[in-house]
Amino acid sequence: MTLSLQEISDRLEIQDLVYKYAAIIDQKRFDDLREVFTEDAHIDYSSVGGPVGGRDTIIAFLHQVMGMFASHQHLNANAQIGVDGDTATGRVMCFNPQELTLPDGKTHIFMVGLWYVDEYRRVEEGWRISKRVEEKSYVFNPPEF
Repeated sequence: MTLSLQEISDRLEIQDLVYKYAAIIDQKRFDDLREVFTEDAHIDYSSVGGPVGGRDTIIAFLHQVMGMFASHQHLNANAQIGVDGDTATGRVMCFNPQELTLPDGKTHIFMVGLWYVDEYRRVEEGWRISKRVEEKSYVFNPPEF
């Protein structure tokens, strides 16, 4: 299969968008998600205990809950992206270790594996995520030593 230069460009731009989302989350710059999601985006974090809603609902949720994590990383891989004109779909793997501060001051690290099942749309500013559904693969919660 030969890809056109436009499709190569679109795929790279979408891949950069996925990485931008991860950087915003890990740097706790949640308001900047307005540069990642369309205004009418549908976001579903329910498989990992979060809400389902629009962009502003998700931003408010992240502001509320992400402070409990001392640190976290979102590693994205295996991006399967299909472009069809000004729309696209994607399935992107995410490995997410998180450090939780416990009430006694100790920290506990657990790991979440999930898939982002996405729809993207080209808008005037470039590619944006118009729909994101998280599919949980696993949660690894190692015992305390």
